[in-house]
Amino acid sequence: GARPCSPVFFGRDAMVCVCNATYCDTLDPVVLPAPGTYVKYESSKAGKRLERSEGSFQRSAVTPGLLLTVNVSTLYQRVKGFGGSLSDAAALNILGLSPLAQDKLLQSYFSEGGIEYNLIRLPMACSDFSVRPYSYDDGPDDYELKHFRLAEEDVKMKV
Repeated sequence: GARPCSPVFFGRDAMVCVCNATYCDTLDPVVLPAPGTYVKYESSKAGKRLERSEGSFQRSAVTPGLLLTVNVSTLYQRVKGFGGSLSDAAALNILGLSPLAQDKLLQSYFSEGGIEYNLIRLPMACSDFSVRPYSYDDGPDDYELKHFRLAEEDVKMKV
């Protein structure tokens, strides 16, 4: 089963869930709800962390307030997946953890007990989250990319 968030509060509006070598919160695997129903996950400043609740869609607006209309016959795009960015800064922070804490953190992102990321975006060369400026081929007129090389940061921290 799911393991609840172990919150730590920083000031009046900041809260994080503790994740270390011995404990990290988890979720139950996400299962598609039955037709006509939905599952909602809610996080809040008050301490909710992906709190799960279920409900049913109503065919007409019988209660006042927000009305959300879902037209299931109109599709605009396909979702390939969900994920985040693995910048130099993120990699440095992950590598700064103990091996057990690294494993717990990566499980919280990629496993069925976590948020099930299935995509990662890697910045090309350095970004504003790098510790130094670098690129892959600074040679002038190298249109054939003969001098193209990954940076040390890419090989050690991301690949």
